[in-house]
Amino acid sequence: MRLPNTEFTSRPWRAHEITGDFVIEDVWALPTPGGPDDLDRLVRQLTDGDDSTMSVSSNVVVGTLWALRLKIGALLRWDTPDKAIGHRVASLCDRLPQDLRAVRGPDMEGAPFTSVFLTHDEWLAEFANSTVHCLLHLGWVEDGHGGYHGQMTALVKPSGLFGKLYMAMISPLRQRVVYPHFFREMGKTWRAGELTDTR
Repeated sequence: MRLPNTEFTSRPWRAHEITGDFVIEDVWALPTPGGPDDLDRLVRQLTDGDDSTMSVSSNVVVGTLWALRLKIGALLRWDTPDKAIGHRVASLCDRLPQDLRAVRGPDMEGAPFTSVFLTHDEWLAEFANSTVHCLLHLGWVEDGHGGYHGQMTALVKPSGLFGKLYMAMISPLRQRVVYPHFFREMGKTWRAGELTDTR
């Protein structure tokens, strides 16, 4: 379920200390009910290379869109190493306060995101290409009924006018096609993990 931006801005996340020049793209509640200490499990689910949550091949439409995006990106050289973190833009790791530098967390295998930091209740990862510097923030929040669940926020810094136009163009597809598939797969994997944990 999509949430208002205030669900991110009103919480005392450590990410606020280093993301002031990024714009919130959207905030989502995740289908991952759990206990107070389950963020680490959610991060592992997203970062493990064999996790189906990150797979686009299980949905024809999403897979086709992703294949088209990769072809266009290769043709226009959007995703070359010189456009990545540490080249076109500096990593947010360079902005971290000292106490967060020792808790970097895992990178996302099979995806372009690299970890910035991980605490008991939030994880921040980043990637960049020629169009945008993008952040993925996972927070672990109370659900108001004694439980907890994940909350995902996408923050962006588009690269110039073209980056802004690109983000505006893909926003409807991302919100109506890509994210619904992504969250369905995430929920299935999460529930399967709960069954495995109870055996």
